[in-house]
Amino acid sequence: MAARPQPERRAAYRHFDRITTRWLDNDAYRHVNNVVYYSWFDTAVNRLLIERGVLDIASSPVIGLVVETQCRYFRPVTFPDTVTAGVRVGHLGTSSVRYEIGLFRNEEPTAAAQGYFIHVYVDRDTSRPVPLPAELRDLLRGLLAASDQPQPP
Repeated sequence: MAARPQPERRAAYRHFDRITTRWLDNDAYRHVNNVVYYSWFDTAVNRLLIERGVLDIASSPVIGLVVETQCRYFRPVTFPDTVTAGVRVGHLGTSSVRYEIGLFRNEEPTAAAQGYFIHVYVDRDTSRPVPLPAELRDLLRGLLAASDQPQPP
């Protein structure tokens, strides 16, 4: 049997975004419901893309569609915690990207949850896969996980 994955440390991620929990995020069990974690994944990645000018949600001709996602939970998060979402790129393909996200509770050094989602980038009008635009690819290269960084000769 494979060993259970362990939570990663903040240093494993390249970009960070702080997200405030809300009272309505808590469920009947008094912790943040699992579906909210996926919302945080989307928020961290899309805010990054919008703020860096590579995504205009109303008019970009190329958009990312989620085709796969996963989350592993290590410790609960609850209101009024602050979550820091760490983002990195685990794989950069021709028309796809694997975004990896670690969610850190308050100032804790290891992830309360971590996961990924894969975007396939498509033409907005036809929904057919297209190569990543150059400016998006340039941004994503800077977010590559250490193990996926090109090594010097």
